[in-house]
Amino acid sequence: MSEKESPRGPAPRANPHLYGHAAAEAALLEAYQGGRLAHAWILGGPRGIGKATLAYRFARFLLARPARGGGGGLFAAAPAPASLALASDHPVFRRVASGGHADLLTLERRFDEERRRLKTEIGIEEARAVADFLHLTPAEGGWRVVVIDGAEEMSRNAANAVLKIIEEPPAQALVLMVSHAPGRLLATLRSRCRRLTLKALDETALARVLAERLPELTGQEADLLKRLADGSAGRALALAEEGGLTLFREMMALLAGLPRLDTAALHRLADRTAGAQGESAYRTLTELLLWWLARLVRAAGTHETPPELVAGEGALCGRLAAEPRLDRWLEVWEKIGHLLARQDSVNLERKQVVLNAFLALESAAQ
Repeated sequence: MSEKESPRGPAPRANPHLYGHAAAEAALLEAYQGGRLAHAWILGGPRGIGKATLAYRFARFLLARPARGGGGGLFAAAPAPASLALASDHPVFRRVASGGHADLLTLERRFDEERRRLKTEIGIEEARAVADFLHLTPAEGGWRVVVIDGAEEMSRNAANAVLKIIEEPPAQALVLMVSHAPGRLLATLRSRCRRLTLKALDETALARVLAERLPELTGQEADLLKRLADGSAGRALALAEEGGLTLFREMMALLAGLPRLDTAALHRLADRTAGAQGESAYRTLTELLLWWLARLVRAAGTHETPPELVAGEGALCGRLAAEPRLDRWLEVWEKIGHLLARQDSVNLERKQVVLNAFLALESAAQ
C-alpha cells in the first residue's frame, strides 16, 4: 500500500465486498424474491460494521433489475439470484460508485463550508428532495431508491418530511435508512419501516477485513485492533490509518502511573493534538480514552478483570476497578464525555481539553 493510499478501502457506494452479514443479505433477497419487499427499511446496528455497504449493495441489485414486486409473472423463468452482489464492472455498479445513477438519491450530512466541518444534522431542504425525487418517473424504467446514511441525524422537520413520503409511497420506490441509533428516530417513522438489525462483526469477519486491507500488520497488531474495534471494521481501519495503535500504547504507558501521572509525558502526548495537524490525533486519542474508561467502568461494575490488551493494561484496569469506586469512575467518564462534547460545540483548545481530561482521571484515582 502506498503512502497516499488509505487502508479504509472504497466508500460504501463503491464497495463490492460485504463481510459477516449473510443473514441480513438473505433477508433482503428473500423479501424481494417473495414479493414482500417493504417500501422503507431501517438498517440498524453499530457504526462501521457495513450497514451502508449493504444498503448500496441492495440499491445496485434493484437498479440493475426491471421494476417488479418480487417473484412470479413474466420473470418467473429467470434464475433466482443467489446474492445481492453485482460485478464491479457492471454499468450500474460503476454509475452508483461514481454517484451518477439517475435513479439513486443519497441523503447525508452536508459539509459546512463556513465552519469547515460536517453539519450537525440532515436538514429539511435535503429531506424535501426525497418526495420530489421519488415522484419522478424512473429514468431507466425500474426502481427509484433513496439511501439516507445516518438517518438519526435528520432534524425533526426533515424526519417528518421523509415520514410523509413513506406513508404514501409511489410504486417501485424504496427508502433505505442507515442508522447507528434507530432509537433516536421518530417513533412514527420507525413504525412505518421494516427493521433489519445488523450485529457487530465476529472475529473471523474482522480478521478477513484486516488481512485484506492491512496485510502488513503483525499478528499482535491485528489482535489489538480487533479488540479495540469492538466488531467494527470501520473503526479498526480508522484506528490503523490514524495511528491509533501507537496512541493507545502511549496512553496506557501514561495511565500506568496512576494515581500519579508523569506531567512531562502528559504534555508530550497532549502536544500531538494541538495545531492544524493535530485534529486527527485528538479525535483518535479522545475516542480511545472514552472507550477505555467505559471498559474500566464495566470492570468496576462486574468485579472482573478484562483480558489484557497491552502489557500491564489488564493489571492497571484490575487495580483501579478493585476498590469500591464504581460511582467515581462513572462520574469521571461522564465528566470527560461532557468536556469533549463542549470542545466540539464551542471549539475549545484541543491540548487543554486533553490535559483536563487526564487530570480528571488522576484526581479520581487518588
